[in-house]
Amino acid sequence: MLGHVNAVANLAVKDMARAKRFYQDTLGLEEVDHMGEEVSVLKSGDTLVNVYRSEFAGTNKATAVTWAVGDRIDGLVSELKTKGISFEHYDMPETKLEGDIHVFGDIRVAWFKDPDGNILNLINR
Repeated sequence: MLGHVNAVANLAVKDMARAKRFYQDTLGLEEVDHMGEEVSVLKSGDTLVNVYRSEFAGTNKATAVTWAVGDRIDGLVSELKTKGISFEHYDMPETKLEGDIHVFGDIRVAWFKDPDGNILNLINR
């Protein structure tokens, strides 16, 4: 039923101006629409990310958005570090840490947070 329809990620933020700087300037997403100062619709590849103001910003303790970046993961992690991104390190079974990238067999994942604490990641899939 919904398997052929694109989905949109939604991220709650407290400070819209700060979030727009992060998602546009640091991550390189492009604003394609907005609803005043309450919602910014950002383009990421062929998908959209809605960033919206909410008092509940940063309360999600799980990954909110994943970018499947293939073999570009190492270069993107390096590039994001030059832009001031700090990567999260998690203690997980059967996982080794190579720099800022968690490795599970052939899966490579790097987690980081936006200014409101939303957990984002890159994966080599």
